[in-house]
Order: sequence, then structure tokens, then C-alpha cells
Amino acid sequence: MTNCKLLMLVALSAVCCGSTASAQSVCLPAPRLLTTMPMGGRVGTEVEVVITGEAIEDIDQLLFSHPGITAAPKLAADGKPVPNTFLLNIKADCPPGIHEARVMSRLGVSTSRVFTVGTLPEVTQDQPSTTVAAAMPLEVNSICNATLPVRAVNHYSFAATKGQRIIVDCADKGIDSKMNPVLIIADAAGRDLVVERRGGALDFTVPSDATYVIKVHELTFQGGANYFYRLALQEVAADAPIVRLPSTRAVSSFSWPPTNLAQVASSTETEPNNQHAQAQKITLPCDIAGSFFPAADVDTFEFTAKKGEVWWAEVASERLGRPTDPSMIVQQVTGAGADEKLTDVVELSDIQSPVKRSSNGYAYDGPPYNAGSTDILGKIEIKEDGVYRMQLSDLFGGTRNDPQNEYRLIIRPAAPDFALVAWALHMELRNGDRNALSKPLALRGGSTMALEVVAVRRDGFDGEIELKMEQLPEGVTATGLKIPAGASRGIMLLTAREDAPRGMQLASFTGRAKIGDKEVVHPCQVACMAWPVRDAWSEIPTPRLLADVPVSVGASELAAISLAPAENKVWEVTAGEKLKIPLKHIRREEFSGEIMSLKTFGAGFDRAPSFEVSLKADQSEAVFDLATLKPPPGEYLVAFYGSAVAKYRYNPEAVIAAEFAHKLAQEEANAAAEEAAQAAPASAERKQAADAALAAATKRLQEATQQAQPQDIVDIIVSEPIAIRVKAAETK
Repeated sequence: MTNCKLLMLVALSAVCCGSTASAQSVCLPAPRLLTTMPMGGRVGTEVEVVITGEAIEDIDQLLFSHPGITAAPKLAADGKPVPNTFLLNIKADCPPGIHEARVMSRLGVSTSRVFTVGTLPEVTQDQPSTTVAAAMPLEVNSICNATLPVRAVNHYSFAATKGQRIIVDCADKGIDSKMNPVLIIADAAGRDLVVERRGGALDFTVPSDATYVIKVHELTFQGGANYFYRLALQEVAADAPIVRLPSTRAVSSFSWPPTNLAQVASSTETEPNNQHAQAQKITLPCDIAGSFFPAADVDTFEFTAKKGEVWWAEVASERLGRPTDPSMIVQQVTGAGADEKLTDVVELSDIQSPVKRSSNGYAYDGPPYNAGSTDILGKIEIKEDGVYRMQLSDLFGGTRNDPQNEYRLIIRPAAPDFALVAWALHMELRNGDRNALSKPLALRGGSTMALEVVAVRRDGFDGEIELKMEQLPEGVTATGLKIPAGASRGIMLLTAREDAPRGMQLASFTGRAKIGDKEVVHPCQVACMAWPVRDAWSEIPTPRLLADVPVSVGASELAAISLAPAENKVWEVTAGEKLKIPLKHIRREEFSGEIMSLKTFGAGFDRAPSFEVSLKADQSEAVFDLATLKPPPGEYLVAFYGSAVAKYRYNPEAVIAAEFAHKLAQEEANAAAEEAAQAAPASAERKQAADAALAAATKRLQEATQQAQPQDIVDIIVSEPIAIRVKAAETK
């Protein structure tokens, strides 16, 4: 009887334990995977991984974006799972590179953390090595997974022979770390030989047979669990190019490459070509690979063109992950020698963000995602037959002397096309929202989640783009509010039924458009913050692209409020008249405040004035004045959105479980005390164990009760989509 109670107590404690959501004033808690240790593994091996996160109770799966990586909970000697610890199997056919790790928790699928699969042997550093004497030995051609201590330097030692070419590389921000690394190679006494402070790799030719030391620290000596890295120590051939460790892609890179682009450019830039007299002769169209090297490099190209020709120029460099800002000027050349004259035709620089983004990264006057790029995409119109000269440079290349700063230059006839990226809608508050939160597509029952979808249009394409998401969990529907012709923003709505079962699926997210006489379908990539940034005054948000589109329902919590049309039908209205749509409110939480202001999503109706609804009522009404909005006859989809402050309780079920566990622990403690009073054999040991279990259960009950206290949290409220049919007015 006693043993059964103790086993039940342990099981209940395991249910109640887990990372918890920290208090926050904006957005309801979402599951987030924060760290894995190690951050990667060698192909064809098994790896033990320990994770941390927030709001990730009741984890039952560690999931990966590639089926070549599988995970199972690690079991202790008693057969019970070791908390937050998994055994990974990296299959022999798993492709090396960047993959995504996530957990399936009580609230649904978490945000992801990068997990890198490599081909070199790997080790994990268990203890800091903060002195030369404590340097951790590393084998050449290996990778070390480690975390930086605060205000300290990690040291590693390796043996090398004269003439070896050693490359030391550090994966950091490219694997979601918060670290800005400084790499140093020193001699055995710790005297610095070569230093890299800008995130590059160290290229070191060994001067003599000896033991050398690698020092790693953060630029401002920050450290802790979020400052992790993968340190690669490799020997390469003397003439081999440096191949950096794999990295995630910035949001701006979603627009690269163009459709059907060859993997390798058909020609290369040839030096010297800095001066006008050295211009490299090319013919259009062209596809050229080059680099902004050495520092202050200006690559000059010359071509002939005829009046009336229109060419589109595109340069990728920043979208290839390089710290560059390409700039192009095209000039017409007339005369020769001393009489040569250059006339500006066009100057091209940045690809502007298709939608207004946050102007400073610290306050919300637009999303904290940059869908634009410092790369180039623009039109060259030829007004006269003749010779033209193009100069391509890096605006900030005067201090950059790195052959890795490559670019791809394409000049082509118009090939109209588009590329898409999406992210979860962020809050817009009266005083500015300084939150830039990582938001998994984890739905509560009865909720609708909105994703902003942004298009970069190529080569003059201005048609409408239909949005579609398929392969969703049971009980989840997706409705795309199209990107109108000539516009750059649409909305994807994900709605979970109130009774949707817990589940997760990798969704298919696409955009469809008619270009000429051809229907074109492209995937829509999804972006997310690498870290939840709750106050961007103190930390710059770092969004990136995701490898896939996981959609989930948690099923343990319901939306605070659901808004939907009173009837599920197409609402018809005649052009020029007013349309009244009754709305029903399903309220599941109390709210601070009595009203909520709603705006409208959806082309044709998004200029409608905002209106207020009661947070105390079960119904309201939306009114559209079509005489003012003037939408053409046709089919439309709209939704309403706003924000409200809910009295939210975090995981109240944990309080119930903790109360039950505490009751069992109290009963066991009472029984043990009675037995001890009778001086029964082994009673002291039983009482000591029971008292410890009661103390732990009491602490957990206090924690669960405190976490479940109602707190004011402002969240985005989005209605279910509403279909509208505008009929043409009768002619008299």
C-alpha cells in the first residue's frame, strides 16, 4: 500500500513538473523550445539530448523537420522517463546540414531550435575551461558543442604540425545562439597569435610542431545557457576554399532564388575590372558569379544594347548570408578616349520591404520582420542604341576584405513572378509594442490565428495571389485572404474548432497566381523569431525562416473568446447598400475592460472604419457601408481583429494534480509518523522519505497555485472568416 502511494506520488509530481510560462503582459503563453545540448550530432550515430524551454509541460514527443532524425525519451533505471532528456537516432541517410527540433507539449507544438547534422566526430563540453591550464583537448577534424560561462573564456588545446592549414569555425547566431563570438588561436602559453572578432573563421597555417590553444568568448563577455555554440576544428588543403558551418536563413532570403535558376552561374567575374578601362565585356542576358574582394572592390561590366530593350537586374549577396549591401549604377557610354562621356541611366540598390516594417526594431509601427533586402532587384530601360557600362560594388565594402563576400548577378528579360513569406501577426498597441515574440502555430480550441503574408513581386508582375494551406490537423481549417492585384500583403487565417483534438501536422502553404496564360504555384515560407523578445529596448529581435510549417492544437486550453458570424453562410449585399452582420461572442474568460475595438481584414473591406463590441455581451453587429467602400461586385472574404485584456490563469489543471499529490503525500507522512511513534523497524527511514516527499509536494502546490493566479494578459483576438457576396446594383 505504501509503495503504491509513493509510486503514484512520483508519477503525479512528474506530471506537475516542467518549464513554466514566465509572467508577461502581451500574448498568451506559447510553448517554446529554448535550448538543446548538444546542438547537433554526427550522421549515423545516437545522441543524448537535454532540452529546456518555457510552457512545455507534458512533453510526449521531440520532433524533427527531417524523418532521418528520431527521438525517444531516455529511461532511468526504474523505467521512468528522465525529465527533458531524449535519445536521438541520426540515421545514416540523414542529410548533413540544418534541421529543426520541436517538442509537442500540453499547449501544442513548440517553437523550434536548430539541430545540425554533421559528418565529423563530435564531443560535448560538460565543464567550462576558463584557463589555459584547464584547456579541453580537441582532436583535429572534430566538432565541440559547448556553452559559454558568464564573463569568462573557454580554452581548447590541439596538437598540430608545421605547415598544416587549420580552420577554426564557430556556429553561433546561425544556429539560434545569442552569442557574438570572438575566436583566438594562441600558443601553448596562451599568447595570442591570430584573432577574429567579426564572426568569421580563423585560417591558420601552423608555424611549427607544437600544442596550440583556441580561446572562445562572447564579444561583450556575456554567457549562460542561451550562449551556445559549435566549434569546428579542421585541417584543409592549402588551396581549398573555406566552407563555413551551416546556418539558418534570414527572412530577407525568402525571395531568392528566382524560379528555374541554375545552381551554378554560367560565367564568372574576372579581375582586374575595377577601372572603366578594364571593364569586363559581357552580353545580355547574363548570369555571373563574383565577389566583393578585395576591400573597396568595384566590378565593372560593359555591354551593348538596343533602344526599347527592357532588362531586369537582380543581385543576391545579402540573401546568400553575406554582410554586404550591393549597389549598381548603369551608365551610357558615348565618345572614346579623352572624349568619353558617361550618362547615368539608372542606379539600383535595396529591395524595399513590401510592407512597412518596424522603423527602429524597438516599437511597433510595422512588423518586426524585414521582407526586404540590401540586395538588388530593378529595371534597366534602354533609351538609345549603344554601349552601356555597369559598376557593381558593396556600399560598405571599404573595410571588408573577405573573399567569402560573394554575389550572383543576373540580367534577364522580364520574367514576371513572385515569392511569399508569412509570420504570425504581432500586436499593435496604442503606445507601441516592444515585444517581438516567437510564435508557434499552436492553436487553442475555439481560436483563430492570423498570419501576415507578404509578396515580393518580380519583373512587373502585379496580379492577385490566392493563398492556400492544406494538410492540417483534425478540427483545423485554413482560409486565405488573397493578396490583391498590385498589393503586397494578404492574411492566412487558421481556425481550430472548440472540440478539436490534440494533434500536429506539417502543413502545405502555397500561393497561386495566373501569370500570362499559365497558373503558377509557389510555396510560402514561414518566419519566426529565434527568441521571444519581450522588451526590444534591451534586445534586438532576430527572426529567421523555418524549414517547414507545423500546425498544432493543444486541446488543454480554449480561447478566451471566440468571435464568429451568427450564421455560417455567404452574406449577400447589393452594391451601394449597407451590410449588417450579426456576430456571436463565446466568452470563456473574464476581461479587464468592457469594450474591444475591431478592425477588418480582407481586400475591398479593409478600409472600413473600426467599430467597438462589448466584452460583456454575447452578441454584437458589424456594419459595412458599401456606398463608401465601393467594392466591385464579386466574392469576398473578411475577418475582424483587435486586442483585449483577459484574466488568464496558467495551467489550473496543475493545481488539481498538485492538490491530489499533496493529499497523498500528507497521508503517507501521517502514516509514517504513526509508525515511527511505535518504533517500528525502518520507521525512521520511511518517515524521512515521507517528510521529504511532503515538502516537495507542498512546494509544488504552492508553485502551481501561484502560477494559476489570474493575471492581465493582452492578446490578439481574430474572428472566424466571413464570406460576402456583393451583387451588382440593378440598372434603371
